[in-house]
Amino acid sequence: MANRDPRVDAYIAKSANFAQPILEHIRAVVHAACPEVEEGLKWGFPHFGYKGAMMCSMAAFKQHCGFGFWQRKEVVGAEAEEGMGQFGKITTIKDLPNKKAMTDYIRKAMALNDAGIKKKRPTAARKPPPKTPADFAALLTKHAAARDTYESFSPSAQREYVDWITEAKTDATRQKRITTALEWLAEGKQRNWKYMK
Repeated sequence: MANRDPRVDAYIAKSANFAQPILEHIRAVVHAACPEVEEGLKWGFPHFGYKGAMMCSMAAFKQHCGFGFWQRKEVVGAEAEEGMGQFGKITTIKDLPNKKAMTDYIRKAMALNDAGIKKKRPTAARKPPPKTPADFAALLTKHAAARDTYESFSPSAQREYVDWITEAKTDATRQKRITTALEWLAEGKQRNWKYMK
């Protein structure tokens, strides 16, 4: 078959003896169900794509193998295990679904790719703006340039200053950090300006 990646051959050959027949079996079923499959290595282990989108992947570990679909819930359903291997720790071919079930899963994944349905990425919860410490806030009201810069920053940039000030272990360090923060803010600088390009 022309669409076999030699890097996948090498990955299987380097795998533990128990893993090799499992990986070969998974690969054969994927190719049989999806003759147009695109093989490759991503993140150091074999992945199978279809029409330019990820479909499924397999990996060998010290004592087990993993096999899973990129769109886990849509293909396998809610009962699938979380993580890369939705079928648990696979130590023999018997731990995998039978060929018909695997073929059905692969065809579901292909249909999702045919329809252009992408994996939904979880949205990160946005943190609220930081609570400015009273002593720092009082000094900001007296320093217009520093206050304007601070208020123009995103919540995460503000949080960098607040965290730096509140993490001081002694009051002397805290006061020194507040003074430095006011100077930097008056100059329009973010907390980690020294490391920015």
